[in-house]
Amino acid sequence: MYLDFSFIVPVYNRPGEVTELLKSMTALDYDHPFEVVIVEDGSTEPAKEVADIFSDRLRISYYFKKNSGPGDSRNYGMEKAVGNYFIILDSDCVLPSHYLKEVHRALSADYVDCYGGPDTAHPSFTNLQKAINYAMTSTITTGGIRGKKNAVGKFQPRSFNMGISREAFRKTGGFGKIHPGEDPDLTIRLWASGYETRLLENAFVYHKRRISWPKFYKQVYKFGMTRPILNHWHPHTEKIVYWFPTFFVAGLITALLLWSVGIPFFIFLYMIFFCIVFTDALFRNRNLMVAFLSVFAVLIQFSGYGYGFIKSTLSIKIFHKDPEKVFPELFFNA
Repeated sequence: MYLDFSFIVPVYNRPGEVTELLKSMTALDYDHPFEVVIVEDGSTEPAKEVADIFSDRLRISYYFKKNSGPGDSRNYGMEKAVGNYFIILDSDCVLPSHYLKEVHRALSADYVDCYGGPDTAHPSFTNLQKAINYAMTSTITTGGIRGKKNAVGKFQPRSFNMGISREAFRKTGGFGKIHPGEDPDLTIRLWASGYETRLLENAFVYHKRRISWPKFYKQVYKFGMTRPILNHWHPHTEKIVYWFPTFFVAGLITALLLWSVGIPFFIFLYMIFFCIVFTDALFRNRNLMVAFLSVFAVLIQFSGYGYGFIKSTLSIKIFHKDPEKVFPELFFNA
C-alpha cells in the first residue's frame, strides 16, 4: 500500500511549541512529500503566523475552530487531511530526523492500521522535564504502557505520538469527547473493530512537557479519574495493575503510621523502592539532580493517580453515578 502521511497537530495557545515542532519537521530525513495539518482549538494566541513562516518549506494546512478539546480537534484535522495515513502529535513534541523514515520503513515491512511510538527527553530539556519524563516512561512506574516492549498487556498508543489509517479512523469515528483518556478509548474500539495496534519502538519523539509540579499533579490526577470510566465503558479491559498507585499510596500512609509507633519495617520497604527509582533514574540520565527529582516525581505521580482512581471508582462503581455528570471537567461537548 502507498503511504501518504498527514501529520495532525491540535494546538491551544502554544505558538512557541508549534515553531519548534515545525522546525524539526523541516529537518526530517524523508524523500517523499507529507502534509502538516494544524488545528487551532479556539486559541487566543494563534499559531497562524508561525504556520505562514514555514509554508514555503512544508505543505501546511491551517484551520481555526471553536474550542472543543483535543480529541475533536484531531478528528477535525483527519477529516480535512488529504493523506491516507494520519500521524497524530502533541504540539509540545519535537521529531528526531529519522522519525518519518522509520515509520515508513516499519509500516512498509509489516503494515498495521494503528501504531504508537515512545516519548523521551532530549538532552537540552530541563532537570524537571527529564524527571517527569522518567516518571511517565519508566517500566518501574508505568509498566511500560507508553512505549516498552515488555509493556503490561497489548500496547495502547498514546495521542502524543500515534498513527492511524484513514480506513480505521472512518470505521471507528476517531476520538471520543473524554479528555484525558481519549487515546486508550479509541485503541479499545479499534481492537473491537478488528484492527491491530503495534509499538514502533524506534519512532520516538522528544516530548517537552512544559509543566510544573502542580500541573503534573493535576495531569496524573485526571489520568487516575479517567481509568475507572474506561473500565466502566470497556469492562473486559479492567486489570488489577490499575489499582497499584492507590495501593501504593495507602500502603505508604500505613507504613508512616506504623513507623510513628515504632514499627519501621514497612517504611524500610518503601525506602528500598525509592532507592531503586533513584538508581534507575541516575543510570538513565547520568544526573544526580534529575535522579532526586525523579523520586519526587514518582511520589507525585502515584499520589495524584491513586487519589483520582479511587475517587472515580467510588463514584462510578459504588455510587453508580454518571461519569459525565459527576466529572464534567473530563468531557468536551463539540
